[in-house]
Amino acid sequence: MSKKPLNFLCISTYFKGEDFLKSVKAEGNNVYLLTKNKLQHENWPWEFIDDTFYIDEWHHNDVVKGIAYKFRTIKFDRFVALDDFDVEKVALLREHFRMPGMGRTTAHYFRDKLAMRVKAKEEGVNVPDFTDLFNDETINNYADKVSPPWLIKPRMEASATGIKKIHSKNDLWQIVNDLGDERDNYLVEKFAPGDVYHVDGLNVDGKVAFARVSKYLDTPFEVAHGGGIFRSASSKIGSKFEKGLQKMNAEVMKAFGMQFGASHTEFIQSKATGELFFLETSSRVGGANLAEMVEAASGINLWVQWARIEITNLTKKVYKLPKTNDQYSGIVVSLSRFKHPDTSSFTDEEIVWRMHKDWHIGLIVQSNSSERVLELLDHYTKRIAAEFHASLPAPDKSE
Repeated sequence: MSKKPLNFLCISTYFKGEDFLKSVKAEGNNVYLLTKNKLQHENWPWEFIDDTFYIDEWHHNDVVKGIAYKFRTIKFDRFVALDDFDVEKVALLREHFRMPGMGRTTAHYFRDKLAMRVKAKEEGVNVPDFTDLFNDETINNYADKVSPPWLIKPRMEASATGIKKIHSKNDLWQIVNDLGDERDNYLVEKFAPGDVYHVDGLNVDGKVAFARVSKYLDTPFEVAHGGGIFRSASSKIGSKFEKGLQKMNAEVMKAFGMQFGASHTEFIQSKATGELFFLETSSRVGGANLAEMVEAASGINLWVQWARIEITNLTKKVYKLPKTNDQYSGIVVSLSRFKHPDTSSFTDEEIVWRMHKDWHIGLIVQSNSSERVLELLDHYTKRIAAEFHASLPAPDKSE
């Protein structure tokens, strides 16, 4: 007797997660996609999608009523948020329809930068000195106690969007006053120069099943605000430092109540003291093609394995991680001044992926040697800067 297919409603207001959709369908399940009208002409894997529902903008009550209408004839088994900006929206949907998975309280820890820091501090995870912007006296006490520079950050944005660097108490109050009634949606924290690392992982039954540590060769803030070139590379596998970040990542996942799914978590190592600090996390696969970089090094496709974890959780089966590789990889991505940049002159055998996106250029390399990866990335960065690179001002908010 064949198993009954599960009905997955995958929600994404950005174009991403194609491998997740393919994997769910390949396992014999039904895939439904809820996305924005403006994304209907993107290259979704249509042959793996049973039906698609479109919205112009996310109006929660309208979305709830629309799903409720579809629920009359389709018994949805799982709601999945494919993008960071959909995590909290989908958590609310789960609570309304009593769907298993992450609810709003836990989702907040993976979306709200203030909630992350408060919870991490409560659980003994090292975080930079920070404060909310609710109370004038609290802000003054913070500015008098913690020396600048500081970063002011929107609580609900992703990556480096909307972050501003502040060098004095007067500048801080100028920005706070300019924010007006929006100030409660921001926080301020100590800016500690240092190297930023990301841990991309998979979680099963409340434990980390897989994680890889990588280092941003230029921090996301520097890239976004300095018009730089995005680069990341695998960290030395098995080193004391890598093991320390693995441990810290596991502590964050436990503290925040992550039960199952993918995660992307960032840490900074202070240049002054060498101390590690938690920066932020998210309950999804990392963006900027980091999933492809992780797969090149480890052989693990985070989107595919996330889908399998969701399925095994629903069917009460035991998830088994495929065999992993211990290689090294790195990525370089830049805006291009050419709509379709020609990368044919990049001919090294280590190249395993090339970006095909208008006005962008990107490469991923793979090697048994960490040093070789870094050597290639340095070489490509110089070439891209001279021959292809373009830049735009950092946005204050996501589109």
